[in-house]
Amino acid sequence: MAGYRKLSRETSVRKALIRAQVTSLLEHGKIRTTEAKAKEIRKEVEHLIALAVKEKDNFEEVTVKAKVAKKDADGKRVKEVVDGKKVTVYEEVEKTIKKDLPSRLHARRQMNKVLYTVKEVPSEAAGKKRNTKVVDLTDKLFNEYAPKYADRKGGYTRIVKIGLRKGDAAMEVLIELV
Repeated sequence: MAGYRKLSRETSVRKALIRAQVTSLLEHGKIRTTEAKAKEIRKEVEHLIALAVKEKDNFEEVTVKAKVAKKDADGKRVKEVVDGKKVTVYEEVEKTIKKDLPSRLHARRQMNKVLYTVKEVPSEAAGKKRNTKVVDLTDKLFNEYAPKYADRKGGYTRIVKIGLRKGDAAMEVLIELV
């Protein structure tokens, strides 16, 4: 017996489909798909959340000094003239950052192997590259989902049957994070 469903697709297409749907599920919280696809997606999502829960506290906080451009009231960089050229003025700031320990870094890289990068576009800038933000789903897994599911021993997703699809009578389901 096979360890996975082939979903009537070639290997590369099937893996891309599963990656896309896992990314979409983690981004939106729920998606609508067929029952066979949902059962395959569930395996991947459960594994990623379990990995995040296991490694959620595996970091150390480090204070570093960073140079940051000085900004005026409008949010624009302050410039001064030095030797006839305009140069940006920088100030030194201390920041506290989270530094992953090796096992958490490995988990983050395992997650990035499965997840696609997601870009969030504000509604007022639809269709434009400007003001798009890259959403880091691995951070979302560690900071949002891991604390939420820390006391849970699995079963992070729920599959709810919707009914038969009109075109091909495939069973449609709603897969969502509990």
